[in-house]
Amino acid sequence: MSINVLVVDDSSVMRTMIIKTIQMSGLPVGRILQASNGREGLEQLNQNWIDLVIADINMPVMNGEDMIDQMREKTETKDIPILVISTEGSKTRIERLKNKVKGFIRKPFTPEIIRDTIIEILGVNDHGE
Repeated sequence: MSINVLVVDDSSVMRTMIIKTIQMSGLPVGRILQASNGREGLEQLNQNWIDLVIADINMPVMNGEDMIDQMREKTETKDIPILVISTEGSKTRIERLKNKVKGFIRKPFTPEIIRDTIIEILGVNDHGE
């Protein structure tokens, strides 16, 4: 089983770092798609099969929390696991998000944290089982 991942972050540098981390993780990755804000993320979700969304919260046009709320309202996307990677510091917002997503990683992060969190969320090991 290979996993298709959507990385949503307004920083192209951050998207590249996350994608490289996923590619080097040994996880069975299929396609990795990108979006620079929540609206683009929703468009990608409408057009592609996605197994995991990795999203930032603070983005222009549409922030990650609004994107997550819209995903949860649609039958087709409501069950897609979401991992938030953000600098968000508001404890109230983080607690609210934790009820909507499968994982939350604070920036900065290590590649191992991302890999281990994805394995935990998807229940896959590095052999794709």
